[in-house]
Amino acid sequence: MKHLLELPSPFPAEPGLVRLLEPPDTDAAALAERLRAGRYDKPFVLENGGLRALHFSLGYVQSVMVIDHPALLALAYAQRMMACLLFNPRPRRITMLGLGGGSLASFCHRHLPAADLTALEIDPHVIALRDHFGVPPDDDRFRVVAGDGVRWITDAQTRCDLLLVDAFGAEGVAEALLEADFYEHARRHLGGRGILVMNVAGERAGYAPHVARLLEVFDERVIAIPVREDGNHILFAFRDPAFAPRWHWLRSQALGLQARLGLDFPAFAQQLEAGERQGHAQRLAR
Repeated sequence: MKHLLELPSPFPAEPGLVRLLEPPDTDAAALAERLRAGRYDKPFVLENGGLRALHFSLGYVQSVMVIDHPALLALAYAQRMMACLLFNPRPRRITMLGLGGGSLASFCHRHLPAADLTALEIDPHVIALRDHFGVPPDDDRFRVVAGDGVRWITDAQTRCDLLLVDAFGAEGVAEALLEADFYEHARRHLGGRGILVMNVAGERAGYAPHVARLLEVFDERVIAIPVREDGNHILFAFRDPAFAPRWHWLRSQALGLQARLGLDFPAFAQQLEAGERQGHAQRLAR
């Protein structure tokens, strides 16, 4: 495990310890000032009360891990992303854009043993922190790919059942997704009944163009649900042109998934149905 420089949190509202990818002889006072001013240019770890969080800035929490249970999904938005399993309870191939603290990767690795998992991460500093967040080592069914995930998906020859997109920079949803027409390439990367699941957050002006493009590429086959606990929204886009949610069947699926995975899938099913009925995705795009 890579050694991290440790210092008391410089944030008055966020006590605990900060850990950074810096050599041990670095000027701690200068680092603390850069952190407070928002001028630190690497991801950092903030730890307190049995939780370990990954940040690019104090304003955005990228991932949170329960230190004693790395595969547990601590954040509500990450739990909601797994609502995609209502539509496909046993996916065989999963691609993840954005490793972050690896909570989704760790959860899927533990609870979906038949799935082949590829996590794409462009920031080498994020990958350098993987051991501190309990991300499983690469093996025959799980790998972390370093590099431009947008380009990787554009060039991929394989198809996936689930594409989980949690790609953020310091200011919100990564702009590169729009610049590279990622959503069209993502649709092509999905199998016939594949699902793209995306987390958006921050100012609506920042993510509305992404939602609008997703609706366009997937011909309005997009369901969105709000995550009020975290201030996020989760989008589910379906490649199948004949997609039509069978809500009664989904509600019956939810109980079995809850027993198997320990998440509140009955509530997720209700939220998905309400999100479709209320046109939540279309509202987010305005």
